[in-house]
Amino acid sequence: MGFQPVYVVDGARTPFLKGRNAPGPFSASDLAVQAGRALLIRQPFAASDLDEVILGCASPSPDEINIGRVVALRLGCGHQVPAWTVMRNCASGMQAIDSAMANIHNGRAQLVLAGGVDALSHAPLLYSEVMVRWFARMMQAKTIGQKIATFARLRPSPLLSPVIGLLKGLTDPVIGLLMGQTAENLAWRFGISRQQMDRYSVRSHQRAVAARAAGHLDEIVPLVDGTGQVHDRDDGVRSDSGMDGLARLKPFFDRKYGRVTPGNSSQITDGAAWLLLASEAAVEKWHLQPLGRITDSQWAGLDPAAMGLGPVHAATPILQRQQFALNDIDLWEINEAFAAQVLACVAAWESDAYCRDALGLPGALGSLAPDRLNVDGGAIALGHPVGASGARIVLHLLHALRAARARRGIAAICIGGGQGGAMLVETIA
Repeated sequence: MGFQPVYVVDGARTPFLKGRNAPGPFSASDLAVQAGRALLIRQPFAASDLDEVILGCASPSPDEINIGRVVALRLGCGHQVPAWTVMRNCASGMQAIDSAMANIHNGRAQLVLAGGVDALSHAPLLYSEVMVRWFARMMQAKTIGQKIATFARLRPSPLLSPVIGLLKGLTDPVIGLLMGQTAENLAWRFGISRQQMDRYSVRSHQRAVAARAAGHLDEIVPLVDGTGQVHDRDDGVRSDSGMDGLARLKPFFDRKYGRVTPGNSSQITDGAAWLLLASEAAVEKWHLQPLGRITDSQWAGLDPAAMGLGPVHAATPILQRQQFALNDIDLWEINEAFAAQVLACVAAWESDAYCRDALGLPGALGSLAPDRLNVDGGAIALGHPVGASGARIVLHLLHALRAARARRGIAAICIGGGQGGAMLVETIA
């Protein structure tokens, strides 16, 4: 039995709000709830008619551990609709979609709300282990004298030097590299220059600005914060992005020899994205008009030190199964974790050696046409709320295909820890 398509009925996302060294105006559940309400209110069914809710989140806050259930209840899905949370780092939102598809395929669900969220600006500051042990000793002290003695041993350095939780989360615990350092690895491996990275980044901003002007980001629903302020657009997009400005930024991950800067990397961002997935029976029951359908998906593993090549390893098996060349795909969305990483994916497909040695192909797969890749910009301009990005690229790809009156696209994403995910989608004539 072949892969049974799952329909994408509708979808919505919040604006992606850039982190600015302080907690943003919305918690992760607030983001998911506001986007989910806007999506569900326009459907012909009630929230309680859903069979389940699945939400990807890489960094839930301590009071929202099973954030999928928290959000489902706040959305009014009712006690009877099960809800759960998935985590696959950068692909958590894509994993939520894949999990929903699996349950639709096996008949356990017909109508599922699936997506992803993260509020990275709310990532906690953590005490060091030295400080935690001092607190433990203070709690164990029984007498005033013991407490005074313990307090006297307190040194200001561990107290005033908290661990940045986000940096720990973006560091591979097995190889000890920050994600940006893995991008430096790829830049060195494929000879990608600083100028190439910066040029790609400028293009990402330019395409996002053009997409906004053309109305091609209409999956965004506005947010209203506690002060009544409306947030209706991705606020990290820069219309003035240029090579001169990017050239002034210093490398962040390898300060002496590096090429990866904040300007050619994705932004630290808060945001949420949802898709409504349905079986054919649900489409017929509710007389739905789908955006399109997901017709194949794939997960792959690779060396964590080269994690940015995950899209190559996940998308290539789909191309082989479907007997497609790279440019048989009308549009591609490859999540822009780093400019170096996206450019390395393109270079890997063009490399005879890489395709032979890493993918088992007879030679290079070919050159991916630039006008098919991230046509409305990507995470370098829009931002990368880790848990949401995998859902965003699938949703936006369907909108971009419809805007271009094209049929077929692949959304692919690299995943910290050395993995990749990809989905093949089609519009419906």
